[in-house]
Amino acid sequence: MGILLIKISSVYFAIGVAIGYYMSIVHEYALTPVHVHINLLGWTALMLAGIIYHLFPDLAASKLAIFHFWFHNIGLPIMMMGLFFMIVMEDDGLVPLVATGASITVIGIFLFVFHVLKNLKPS
Repeated sequence: MGILLIKISSVYFAIGVAIGYYMSIVHEYALTPVHVHINLLGWTALMLAGIIYHLFPDLAASKLAIFHFWFHNIGLPIMMMGLFFMIVMEDDGLVPLVATGASITVIGIFLFVFHVLKNLKPS
């Protein structure tokens, strides 16, 4: 699972950099929240989780890790697509979609933190 998270995070990295590059070219920075969240929760958080799961395979083999993986990887795209379209279409009606994705992502992250604090043991 660690390697898969590292690969997924690399895709988020490319997306985040592409959004930042686009904003820089057109000098329009409305998508900054999308850029920042993709880089932080997609690239950085998933990369670090992937490294931790790779270094500690027993941690990665648990149900909590699987729940973290799916909550994070379902919630984040929902939140980012909702935020993207909310900004581009200037439609606050998409706030519930953003909130739903954010809530799912936060649950996944809290599961990860709980799992690390409870189950990560020295080798």
